[in-house]
Amino acid sequence: MARILIAEDDDAIRNLVVRALGEDGHDLTVAADGAAALDALSRHNGEFDLLLTDVKMPIMDGIALALSAGRHHPDVAIMLMTGYADQRERAHELDALVHDVIAKPFSVEQIKGAVREALVTRH
Repeated sequence: MARILIAEDDDAIRNLVVRALGEDGHDLTVAADGAAALDALSRHNGEFDLLLTDVKMPIMDGIALALSAGRHHPDVAIMLMTGYADQRERAHELDALVHDVIAKPFSVEQIKGAVREALVTRH
C-alpha cells in the first residue's frame, strides 16, 4: 500500500484518519502540525506517496506546508482537509499543486475513498 504522511492538529480527527487509512493497510507517519510534517518529509527524503494535511494548524498551516512540499518534493501527491469555507477557497488557489480538498466533517468511507482516488490519480 501507500506511504502517507498525515498532518492534523486535532486529536480526534487525526485518530479517525489513522484508523481509517490503517484499515486499508497504508504505511502511516503522523505529525501534529505543519512544521513537524515538514520535518518528517525532510527526514524521509520526501519518500511519501501522499501528504494529507489539515489547512488550519498551529506553527505552520497546511497551505505553507503544501507550498514547501510541492517545491521540495514534487513527486508527493498533496490532499488538504478543512472545515472552514474561507480556507477551502484559499486552498483552491493551489489547484496546480493540490490534488483535492476534502471538507470536514467526513466519514471513514469518505476519507478512504478520497485517498484511494488521490493515489490512483497520482500514478
